[in-house]
Amino acid sequence: MKDTTYERFTPRMALQLAAPHTWPAAILPSLVAMCAAAVIAPPTSASMACILLIICVLMQAAVNTFNDYYDFVKGADSADDNVEESDATLIYNNVNPKSALRLAIGFLIAAFALGAYVIYVAGWIPLAIGVIGAVFVVLYSAGKTPVSYLPIGELVSGVVMGGLIPLACYQALSGMLDLRALLWAIPTIIGVGLIMFTNNTCDVEKDIPVGRKTLSVLLGRDRARTLYHALVYLWVIAIIVLVGLFFTPGLIVIPFMLLAAYPLIKALLSNPLAPQSRIGAMAQICSVNVALGAFYAAAILAAGGITLVI
Repeated sequence: MKDTTYERFTPRMALQLAAPHTWPAAILPSLVAMCAAAVIAPPTSASMACILLIICVLMQAAVNTFNDYYDFVKGADSADDNVEESDATLIYNNVNPKSALRLAIGFLIAAFALGAYVIYVAGWIPLAIGVIGAVFVVLYSAGKTPVSYLPIGELVSGVVMGGLIPLACYQALSGMLDLRALLWAIPTIIGVGLIMFTNNTCDVEKDIPVGRKTLSVLLGRDRARTLYHALVYLWVIAIIVLVGLFFTPGLIVIPFMLLAAYPLIKALLSNPLAPQSRIGAMAQICSVNVALGAFYAAAILAAGGITLVI
């Protein structure tokens, strides 16, 4: 099919490919790092925090767009995969898939353009972390055997988005490469990894024919759900333990977190993680990420005063 037969690639389609509903996977890890920097190493630059937040969102948008593009060209996605029309732009619209590839590259270029200011202020360390992240953004979906096709996909996405983002943000805001930032990021690593784990467990039947050997495929749905539930409990426990050890005054926030998150977690754990419940499961895991991530950040902030500079 020639390009002249394609429909126009619209801003609305670009936004759908960027998938704003998944942005909490980038926003919350950066928020946790910003709160930790505000408490541990004040004062915190508000302008730097905003730039870092935009960079993280652009990286997440690039991940989403690359993933949709490569899944489409490899035939891994179809209209029968229990996805909303707004979440499958290339399937439901006759547009040139190369437009999506160009958009993904554009997101990365924009992120690195903004990163030039961060490098100017904070030095080469955020650049090194950003390059590592960008490499995995591409490897996640591209290549003969993408990371998303392997049983390490959840771990890689969790560490890159949930771990490297907080490490880079904390260093840029505090001026210190403090590896404790990775320790404080354990909850966000688990939360981001569970987003992919949710998707893969729902897609077991779809992934087997296309050769995906995800963790869920190797375990089977029943054992995958058992591990999934254990990780959800570990997620909550990790927040409580880390707040108790490093941000003790913030423990006052934990009861409110548990009360707010309980109905969301209960609904998530009741989900069978099957194809027909995929849309609901993805909405639930994103909601739990928002709830736990926001309360975790609030607990960190409650541990100390905040000093902001422009």
